[in-house]
Amino acid sequence: MRGHSFAYYPGCSGLGTSMEYDSSTRAVCKALFVELHDVPDWSCCGSSPAHTVDHVLSAALSARNLAKVESTGRETVITPCPSCLTNLRTAGHRMEKPEFRARVNSLLDTPCKGDVQAKSVLQILVEDVGLEMIAASVQKPLKGLKVAPYYGCIMNRPPEIMQFDDHENPMAMDRILAALGAEVVPFPLKVECCGASYGVARKDVVARLSSKLLDTAVGLGADMMATACPLCQMNLDLRQEQASQHSGRAYSMPVLYFTQLMGMALGVAEAELGFDKLCVSPDRAFEAMAASTIANKQSERGSRV
Repeated sequence: MRGHSFAYYPGCSGLGTSMEYDSSTRAVCKALFVELHDVPDWSCCGSSPAHTVDHVLSAALSARNLAKVESTGRETVITPCPSCLTNLRTAGHRMEKPEFRARVNSLLDTPCKGDVQAKSVLQILVEDVGLEMIAASVQKPLKGLKVAPYYGCIMNRPPEIMQFDDHENPMAMDRILAALGAEVVPFPLKVECCGASYGVARKDVVARLSSKLLDTAVGLGADMMATACPLCQMNLDLRQEQASQHSGRAYSMPVLYFTQLMGMALGVAEAELGFDKLCVSPDRAFEAMAASTIANKQSERGSRV
């Protein structure tokens, strides 16, 4: 089967704190016949802090990687990380102005022409692979699993730069989860901030914002939350105890990357999905889903007798 091929930018967290996101992304893409070609000699894009110091330097950090993609002759680079995506797209947007591009290129060994477009893995799965292909590839439907999709605040914002999905009510992840057989919980806070990079500087801010998200997911009866952002996942999973201390309510909400759920539904080996990297185990939710599936099958057999 003929698939798709993209340059792939894993980002720094993909080799560290979000290894399970990177490994599950690679496994899912392989299962869907999407070839990933790592950007040669890639480096940090500046992530969230660089632009607060110098816009030109921040753009240069991203432009170096875009120039590396240009050297391969590829026109599109994809990344699983919204923060990396924001930097790559913002750099490309700002470099449309010749004067700004000249200032950026003066910092680079190899000038960036600005010919490469950056997209999220989520975007190419919906737009290039397609929901029909995803649904047809499901081996283990997530039937009975209630999932609250959480996009975070930068995956689709600002809309004039990101140019993907609705910036107030994105639906790409919702549609993928539905294609996998999951019950998608309408999550009204899907683009609200979790506290982002304030996890060290202002734990109180992260605890307050994250507890609001967790409270809402619990109140809606979700079995777990799905996200596409390493920073969001860390705040909602790793810092769940801090959120509990803030709200006075004990949380035990699994927070997975959407690619982990995709991999499970597509029959990818669990070793590639990294469930053991999560602080809050999803095992109980998966066991309940399996039990519900068995009960439904037994009920169907009984109705046919």
